[in-house]
Amino acid sequence: MAADPLTPAVSERICKHMNDDHAEAVLTYARHYGGVTAASAARMVAVEPEAMQLEVDGQPVRVAFDHTLSDSEDAHRTLVAMLRALPRPDAPA
Repeated sequence: MAADPLTPAVSERICKHMNDDHAEAVLTYARHYGGVTAASAARMVAVEPEAMQLEVDGQPVRVAFDHTLSDSEDAHRTLVAMLRALPRPDAPA
């Protein structure tokens, strides 16, 4: 199955999925990549080729990607890779 281009409808679908099923990951993006370390609430509001747009504690936060996303599959891979790249709290120092 071919990946979908990053249209506004695809962005909305990704955001709904992330907010409904992966809210803790969205908060992690805000805290680590958005630099809002004390964030208590975060919602993904858009996924664009260059960045994700979040609403963190009622304020807009832009989190740039390390490359321009090509399609929905690239968005999925990139969002997962961003989480996997984080240091694990239970890892030995």
